[in-house]
Amino acid sequence: MAEPREWTVEDHLRDADPGAVRLWHRIDELILSFGPVTHSVAKTTITFKGPRRGFAGARPWRTGVRGYFDLMRELPPDPRILSASPYGRKLFVHQFRLADESEFDDAVAGWLREAYDVGCGAHLGP
Repeated sequence: MAEPREWTVEDHLRDADPGAVRLWHRIDELILSFGPVTHSVAKTTITFKGPRRGFAGARPWRTGVRGYFDLMRELPPDPRILSASPYGRKLFVHQFRLADESEFDDAVAGWLREAYDVGCGAHLGP
C-alpha cells in the first residue's frame, strides 16, 4: 500500500496563475514578517500557524488568492470578505478572496496582523 502523499507549498503554486502566485508570496512575506510562523500544508490550503495555533490560510485561486483568517471580532462588510462565522466563544473565521494585487492593501495587512495575534494566543486572555 502506498504512503499518502504529503502536500507542499510548491504543489499549490506549481500550475497556478503567475499573478496569483505573486500575490500569495506577498501575503506569505507579510505574515512571516510578524514573528514565528510555520506552514502546515494540506491538499486544500496552506495554513499559517503562530506559536499557539493556526490563524490563517491561503492558496492561489484562478487569478487571485482565497483563504481565511481568525479574528476576535466580526469585520464590517467588505467585498473581499466572503463570509464571517463564529468559531468557538471568542473567534470569528473570515473567508476572503483577493482578485488581484490591487486588493492587497493596508486593511488586509491589518486583518492579517490581527489574526497573527490570535495565532499567538490573544484570544486566550480575559
